Amino acid sequence: MFDIGFSELLVIAVVALVVLGPERLPKAARFAGLWVRRARNQWDSVKQELERELQAEEIKRQMQDVRQGMQDTENQLRASGEAIRREAQQAQQQGDDLAQEVRAPAQADLPPHLAEPLAAATAAQAHDSAPVATTDAAVQGAAPAETPEAGPAPSTQSTERHP
Repeated sequence: MFDIGFSELLVIAVVALVVLGPERLPKAARFAGLWVRRARNQWDSVKQELERELQAEEIKRQMQDVRQGMQDTENQLRASGEAIRREAQQAQQQGDDLAQEVRAPAQADLPPHLAEPLAAATAAQAHDSAPVATTDAAVQGAAPAETPEAGPAPSTQSTERHP
C-alpha cells in the first residue's frame, strides 16, 4: 500500500516538531498512536468477522454436499435393492417353471394309477419346502441299553483285576 521509509518519517517528525512545538508534540504523538491502535483493532475485528462468516458459509456448503451425497447413495441403494428383488423373483419363477417342466414328462410316462399319487406327493413337497429340524438327542439316539438279542450293553470299565 503505502511505502513510507525512514527518511519520510524523519521529515514528518521534523515538520510536526516545528508546527506543534516541543510542548504539544508528545500529546499529539499519544493521540495519533491511540487513533492508529483503534483503527487497527477495528480492522482486525472486521477481518475476523468476515473470516467467521466465510467459514460458516463453507461449513454450510460442505453440509449440503454431504446431504446430497447421502441422498444420492440412498437412491442408488434403493434402486439396487429393487433390481435384486426383481432378479430374485425372475430366478424363482424360472426355477418354478423348470420344476414344472421336469415334473410334467415324468408324470406323462407313468400309468394313470401311479401318476395321481406322484402328483399329490410332488404338490405336497412343493407346499412344505421347510426343512424339518431335529435335535441332537433324536439323531444320536438314546444311550445303549439291554436289547433282547444282544443281552446287556458292553461296559467300558473292567471290574476284574488281574494280579
